[in-house]
Amino acid sequence: MPNSPSPTGRTDAVALTDRTDDRPVYVIGGGPGGLATAAALRDRGVRAVVLEKADRIGASWRGHYDRLHLHTTRRWSALPGLRMPRKFGRWVGRDDLVRYLEKYTEHHELEVVTGVEVTRIDPHPDGSGDWQLTATGGRVLRGRAVVVATGFNHTPRIPEWPGRDTFTGELLHAAEYRNPAPYADKDVLVVGIGNTGAEIAADLTEGGAARVRIAVRTAPHIVRRSTAGWPAQATGILVRRLPVRMVDKAGSLLARVAVPDLSAQGLPRPEKGLYSRVREGAIPVQDVGLIDAVKNGRVVPVATVASFDTDAVVLADGTRLTPDAVIAATGYSRALEPLLGHLDVLDGRGRPVVHGARTPKQAPGLYFTGFTNPISGMLRELALDAEKIAKRVARAH
Repeated sequence: MPNSPSPTGRTDAVALTDRTDDRPVYVIGGGPGGLATAAALRDRGVRAVVLEKADRIGASWRGHYDRLHLHTTRRWSALPGLRMPRKFGRWVGRDDLVRYLEKYTEHHELEVVTGVEVTRIDPHPDGSGDWQLTATGGRVLRGRAVVVATGFNHTPRIPEWPGRDTFTGELLHAAEYRNPAPYADKDVLVVGIGNTGAEIAADLTEGGAARVRIAVRTAPHIVRRSTAGWPAQATGILVRRLPVRMVDKAGSLLARVAVPDLSAQGLPRPEKGLYSRVREGAIPVQDVGLIDAVKNGRVVPVATVASFDTDAVVLADGTRLTPDAVIAATGYSRALEPLLGHLDVLDGRGRPVVHGARTPKQAPGLYFTGFTNPISGMLRELALDAEKIAKRVARAH
């Protein structure tokens, strides 16, 4: 039996090179997608080794802000083979999710190696169809297949705003934000009104910030996380296969009933339909306090950021602000180019051209999971992808 992981999912990295002669499936990334796929593979009798560059599994989740709760229900956020405890509540918090991932690793006896970063993936030079992984510590590993699960939110991205480096206030990415305590009685500008930016803005107002503004480039669709007990995720699951135009119309009608018009407060209803925006990659914002905060003037929407000028932030409409801090909720890059950009398996935005059980034609045996942001819930889709990938790998080998 291979070395068993500790409750944190850690296995001795030194032993890794001594246990690769049976050509396991390598899963790169110890987050929910990687762990789910490894468990599904193990369930089908396929040896899977999870390689995680951090010292513990679920590293990105551990680093999220304190307030974070899933916007998907406990039932539809569980991974294959282990339910989430009822005591976690309907909307699972960050710390409980991390505990679940640790328990999941232990429950499935997953073979996880921490502290090992894969830096390059190549077809094995012997032409066998296997894959060769170059990793830290001079390791060169051989696997029958590779599953890349390094995550949708991998590398924080802050735009190259003119004058950014001259800003004398505090500028940080949302990935560095933990709680509102450091911003009590301060003037804060949040840039970006996706789910993260919206929730941080609400968190800041509730935590005592003196003034909170949120810079908006494109007005988002805002939905209630739950309406009369019906979760927004359930609607997302139901509408995925419906015509875009039909969902856009239904979404517009529902918004007018459930969400107040905030145009007077600077946040108009979007012109483009909800599902049309989803197809472009813009997931609706699930309200966890933003609507009331904007309605009551505690969060003030402003134009998007154009540039910085020493202590000032210049907005696209020419307005100059002098906030104490700017929190950039401006997204992440997948950062896959160094790993496999040479394999011609990424699109123009740096995302895999396939996902789930499909593999690129020129790269059979190379799988991707967790690089889409579906309206039906990322964790739910990761769980489904894990089963599909495992079934495909087991059948192929």
